[in-house]
Amino acid sequence: MSEQSRVAIVTGAARGIGAATALRLAADGLAVAVVDLEESAAASTVEAIVAAGGRAIAVGADVADRVQVEAAVERIAAELGAPGVLVNNAGVLRDNLLFKMSDADWDTVLGVHLRGAFLFTQAAQKHMVGQRWGRIVNLSSTSALGNRGQANYAAAKAGLQGFTKTLAIELGPFGITANAVAPGFIVTDMTAATAARIGVEFEEFQRLGAAEIPVRRVGRPEDVAHTISYLASEGASFVSGQVIYVAGGPRD
Repeated sequence: MSEQSRVAIVTGAARGIGAATALRLAADGLAVAVVDLEESAAASTVEAIVAAGGRAIAVGADVADRVQVEAAVERIAAELGAPGVLVNNAGVLRDNLLFKMSDADWDTVLGVHLRGAFLFTQAAQKHMVGQRWGRIVNLSSTSALGNRGQANYAAAKAGLQGFTKTLAIELGPFGITANAVAPGFIVTDMTAATAARIGVEFEEFQRLGAAEIPVRRVGRPEDVAHTISYLASEGASFVSGQVIYVAGGPRD
């Protein structure tokens, strides 16, 4: 199957890394299902893809809800074709120090990141197994290594790395690879929210961040999208079970 006939699902694709990834995969020739909690939120990403000559549909789904996820994947298969690429990008923040973190803070973050990736992968993999080809890319983070005020987010992102490695083992015999991308400081609405939480102007937050990064700049969503594009390609067929840090320097 040529890349021009492949179908990709990108969750959390209304903005930020998800939108940049959807646009990049569309530019690579894939049809893209742009998934977000509200279908209307995904419209601008779809419009940008279509305006550039690509194929895309907007799909609304709560990634932590099995019924909605399974319905979304079946709709995508019916309208675009069987998915061969899945990018589990949907995420939320509920930052707080451990002693102030509520059950809801914990459950929401683990639900969206981990349960969401589990449900979408489970629903999509049967189509990939049928094609004997697939690419799964999960969005982890440098926060998986630990980050103050993010016990929930760090746990979810570290969990996604273990999930990814297990997928690589289980699905590899069917021609399916699974990898994780772990961004560092990327300029998005989520990092802006982090700056606001700690009471730092976002421009200053970026300046301070860049000073700690070996390449001396903060990342952009497109930096992550380029890496995902490679992992989703035919050329990455011998790369599986890996965690690639897109962080402007080495990470442990």
